Amino acid sequence: MTEIATFAAGCFWHVEETFRHAKGVVGTTVGYSGGDMQNPTYGDVCSGQTHHAEVVRVEYDPSQVSYDDLLNLFWELHDPTTLNRQGPDVGEQYRSVIFYHNDSQKAAAEASLERLQRSEGFKSRKIVTRVLPSQEFYRAEEYHQRYLEKRGMHQCKYC
Repeated sequence: MTEIATFAAGCFWHVEETFRHAKGVVGTTVGYSGGDMQNPTYGDVCSGQTHHAEVVRVEYDPSQVSYDDLLNLFWELHDPTTLNRQGPDVGEQYRSVIFYHNDSQKAAAEASLERLQRSEGFKSRKIVTRVLPSQEFYRAEEYHQRYLEKRGMHQCKYC
């Protein structure tokens, strides 16, 4: 039996590529969540008017990888102290969010965030990542699915 986790950590291409190669991950889908428009397109989301984040929905086998392990990978993938920005990508769609799907995920995400905030590397930097209930997920256009793989741009340093 598999479970679902949903993460927003900047541009979904790199995030998807990394999670897709993680042990215990059965599948990944990139899309949009956390906004207020139904069926947004990439252009809609990039306009900044929909309030969606670019997200990766991760289907995983909890007998092979724990949700805590996925959270650890999430924290390593991006800078959780930059508001609405990851590297050169700027905008609300690039914000850092953990969308939890149940109470267990919520508790684990909140505990993970608190541990990280207390850690030596983040004592002087505020983590801006939000922990929110899962919202409607809209699958991104097909050309975004496995984008880096399709273009021979495998850039997963965690794989």
